[in-house]
Amino acid sequence: MAEPTPHVTVVFAGQSEPWAHWMARQLTEVGTATALVRWNPARSSPTADALTGMLTAPGRVLLVIDDWFERFDDGLRTAWADALRQMLADHPERIAGVSVTTRPLPEAIIALGPVALRGLSADAARRRVLEVAGAPDGAVRPVTLDRVPRFPDDPPDIQNVPRRNRRFTGRGTLLDHIHDTFAAGRGEGAVLALCGPGGIGKTQIALEYVHRFKGEYDIVWWLDATTTGTAREQFGTLAEALGAGVGSKLDQSIAAAAGKLRATGDSWLIVLDGAGDPEKLAALLPEGAGDILVTTNHQEWSALAELFQVGHFEREESVAFAGRRSQRLSPYEAGLLAEAVEDLPLLLDQTAAWLDINPTVDIPEYIRELTESNPDRFGVLASQDYPVSFQIAWARTLGSLREQDPGAWKLLNLLARFSPGMLPLRLLQSARATDLPKPLDRVVPEPSSWNSALRRLSEVTSMRLEYDPVPRMGGSVTVAALRMHRIFHSFVRHAQTPGERAELTEAALKVLVTADPRDPASSRNWSRYAELIPHLEIAGALESADEDVRRLVLNCIEYLRMRGEYEEGGRLSRAAVEHWERVSGATSTSVLVAVHQRANMERRLGRYAEAEAVGREVLERLLSSPGAEPIEVIRARDGLGGTLLALGRYDEARTLFEQADREAVTSLGDAEVPRTLSIRNNLAEAMGLQGKYQASLDLHRDILTARVALLGGRNPLTLHSALRTATMLRLLGRYREALEIQQHNSRLHGQELDRNHGQTLNADHNLALCLRRDGKLLQARALLLSVRKRRVARRGRRHPDTLRAGADFAMLLREAGEFREAYDLADETASLYALQLGELHPYAVGTRANLALLQGDAGDHDGALELAEQTLEQMTDAVGADHPWTLGCAFNTATARQGAGDAEGAVRLGHDLLDRSVRSLGPGHPLTTTAQTALARDLRAAGDTALAGRLHAEALARITELLGDDHQHTRSIRDGAVRYWDFEPQFV
Repeated sequence: MAEPTPHVTVVFAGQSEPWAHWMARQLTEVGTATALVRWNPARSSPTADALTGMLTAPGRVLLVIDDWFERFDDGLRTAWADALRQMLADHPERIAGVSVTTRPLPEAIIALGPVALRGLSADAARRRVLEVAGAPDGAVRPVTLDRVPRFPDDPPDIQNVPRRNRRFTGRGTLLDHIHDTFAAGRGEGAVLALCGPGGIGKTQIALEYVHRFKGEYDIVWWLDATTTGTAREQFGTLAEALGAGVGSKLDQSIAAAAGKLRATGDSWLIVLDGAGDPEKLAALLPEGAGDILVTTNHQEWSALAELFQVGHFEREESVAFAGRRSQRLSPYEAGLLAEAVEDLPLLLDQTAAWLDINPTVDIPEYIRELTESNPDRFGVLASQDYPVSFQIAWARTLGSLREQDPGAWKLLNLLARFSPGMLPLRLLQSARATDLPKPLDRVVPEPSSWNSALRRLSEVTSMRLEYDPVPRMGGSVTVAALRMHRIFHSFVRHAQTPGERAELTEAALKVLVTADPRDPASSRNWSRYAELIPHLEIAGALESADEDVRRLVLNCIEYLRMRGEYEEGGRLSRAAVEHWERVSGATSTSVLVAVHQRANMERRLGRYAEAEAVGREVLERLLSSPGAEPIEVIRARDGLGGTLLALGRYDEARTLFEQADREAVTSLGDAEVPRTLSIRNNLAEAMGLQGKYQASLDLHRDILTARVALLGGRNPLTLHSALRTATMLRLLGRYREALEIQQHNSRLHGQELDRNHGQTLNADHNLALCLRRDGKLLQARALLLSVRKRRVARRGRRHPDTLRAGADFAMLLREAGEFREAYDLADETASLYALQLGELHPYAVGTRANLALLQGDAGDHDGALELAEQTLEQMTDAVGADHPWTLGCAFNTATARQGAGDAEGAVRLGHDLLDRSVRSLGPGHPLTTTAQTALARDLRAAGDTALAGRLHAEALARITELLGDDHQHTRSIRDGAVRYWDFEPQFV
């Protein structure tokens, strides 16, 4: 057996680094020492002397050959080939070539006899590397827990990367710097931002980095971040690709994807291309050991990322790039062109491409025009937004395109009426021919004409084509997407005449309207609405008076509400109202619906004061308008009522819902249509928040029966009614009946809506409270902890849903004896409720009442009494003296008085409490029997044993009848144990 080669040096250009690392790993595994040497032929002189440094280390040299030779003109390519040939002749036994390119090799490089690795399996490529290096094969690979380099020809397991730009040239030093920076932080995570003005090549650098180094990643996900909504949608789709559970709300999908990335041991790379305000994209920067690459022109990213400033091409890069883009250009002419366009990659690409497809144009004359002429010579008004040379180049391009291919020119101008990031080719193809301007009514429907026009645009303007990865029937490959740079997009729009602009805007809006599925509630249509939304504003939909266009906008806003994108939905609805009111007046149907949606979004975001102001304005506007449609008044009352519920003004809300209910029955002619049932559901919720538990239960049961008959037992609205029914049963003290219903209801929610859906979390939350009241404290704690964690991940710590979970979980911690943790969480929750809703909101008061309990637990009886007396007074003012929440505060205050030594005051309050609780909740309710037992205890301590004995016996009999002899509540009353009441915020 031959002796193993003691040492192998792997020499590579920067773009081949993943191959070099993989080769080194294969050699190391069989006991061969290796060294990696990065070589940059673009920055070295093409002489044999420049290559001798490769031979300083002992042993064999493997020269990795990629397509670096294509980046040179014929002279440089020949010079390097001669240098390689001479070194090979001088050291034939020490140098071997390994080819990792799919391109044909020049003859001089073929003389090296390189072995080819591309297209082989990992095992076959390994054998070839070991053989050419003279290393032994057959050694047992060592077992290691370290991450091994990925075989570069294996694509990442999960990826959505755009097609590689084969014309990419230069930027080698920057790409190496990016790679080295990521590699230095490997395992800890790093965020890098490529920052620079438009047209500088940031996207192309990021794309080249991805393709050059994607072999080092298991997951590569590319986001078009030019609009926040598009970036969020695309990040949300990653959750499904990762196998994470997703719900109907987009932030659930985003949180699920981020969680998977945070927990995975796989290497990952997220690219945010064209990112704007970093604060709006913060949720798309997952924590973990992966890499994040951003392209942006916003310097603010320096707070979140290491900033790499991207400048214009170096002149030699410009010359090399232009020479590759157009074979007509000599190095000298390429230099002149680069100087004329200021070495800007975007414009250099477009001008060189234009020269290449116009072979009769005189190159020096064209370059002179760029520097000395005026845009108006080519029919374009001069603009202060771009350098003159840019305007002249683009004007010349548009002019020749219009002359040579009117169909392609018209298509370019129509595409400029849409958002540039991802032009809506599929939407255009699905449009009616009658909606398209001539000659596009003939070009678009005919596949060969369509593809020809797209290819022509790509050739003339250097717009990037993306092909559908799945061929159509018959094997034809179709164009799936076309990308237009924002600067060029802006110029094309600027160059359009008013008449052209009007014609093209009308056509663009017709295309969008035709593409509207008209059902934003159906998840089957969500991907389409996500595709439509980026185009609305730039296409002019918000300025349109056309009712079909407005209906499209409103459907998109409703989609955003369904997906939980309340910030974007609020912004879009505000913009729609602002534009439409000026044209159609304040009582136009479309304006009113948009205002209603705006109030809805504000309420969902917890901005209740803003939501109330908007809601009242709409209702007053409608009531003062003689021609207002009844359904609009109904919608306005219902929406304002929902806001008032959140603000704790339950009597006002109930009045509005009752009015809306009567009007709906009159207007719609049936009490059991979906709209009326929805209003009645809100009415039942208002009753529950008023403390009218039995009336609320009766109405919720009627709604549940109607919805089962109308919608079926698994419809989300039906599930919501069952959830509300179980909630009222629990609040009435019918714990086991509530638990049976809620256990089934929670299972159905998980099956129909996903475990992380907001309504599912409400169901699980109520199930935890049912378990708690039934004495199953460990199960309740585990489930509520899970709910709270999901709430925090989905909405953050300050959202009302999260606060509700925090209030209830704090009381579970108290029951477990974890008083310090319980106090901290209860204190945080009470403070945030007060901050968001006001100090006197019932939820702020109730959660402070919970704090009084914990103060008493800590032995601070005077402090507990002071806070209990304060919250009793405030709750009385907020909801009335006979509300169950006020009765609960009174019960705890009586207990606090007893703890502070005021026995007489405790008995006095206990008598009053018992009378009111019997009137409000009935003699058998758990709160009534608990209050009666506490009063009996206090009377006994005061010496009135006869009355105490009678009250205790009555309470025990009634609670036994309600809950049974073995329930924890029954046992505590039987044993005379001190119980308490704690406040539970209801969900609104």
